[in-house]
Amino acid sequence: MTGQIRDAARTRRALLDAAARSVGVHGAGVTLDVVAREAGVSKGGLMHHFGSKDELLTALVDDLFEEFARAVQEQVDPDDDAPGKLLRGYVRATFDELERGSDAVEQTTLMATLSSLPGLARRSQDRYRRWNETLAGDGVDRQRVLLVLRACDGVSIAPLFEGAIEPDELADTRELLLRLTRDTGPLVELL
Repeated sequence: MTGQIRDAARTRRALLDAAARSVGVHGAGVTLDVVAREAGVSKGGLMHHFGSKDELLTALVDDLFEEFARAVQEQVDPDDDAPGKLLRGYVRATFDELERGSDAVEQTTLMATLSSLPGLARRSQDRYRRWNETLAGDGVDRQRVLLVLRACDGVSIAPLFEGAIEPDELADTRELLLRLTRDTGPLVELL
């Protein structure tokens, strides 16, 4: 039975990866037939794991968020006990993705494509709100959290408009954002 579970997990992973590639090529209107063919399984095999296209695309959105959450956790320094350690992990995970190159552009394009569907847009927004809430509880003033998150979002989509970002610029931006997470107070006094 363990082999069947392992095979089921591998097939599910292959289907999610194929869905990501297929949506990237064909857009949100991709068919299950195309995804199944890309994964090398029958449409029935795909339907065994995901009962509908909505279920598959919902699982894909969840998988993308969970993958990034794992990357953030991996980037949290275990020796860092200061406020903002999770926010620093978020910055590091974002920039690690960017430094890998085209993956970041593909991920951003994929999320934008999936978010064109109303149900998936709401799901993505909900997941993002949860990130905001989690990071707001990380001991850093909400102004800093907001600025760092928006900067990470901006640098993530910049390659779509500007092309590849120079490594020195990426490193400088990463360092600037990490420094913003080291202080905990507000950036400015609002009236």
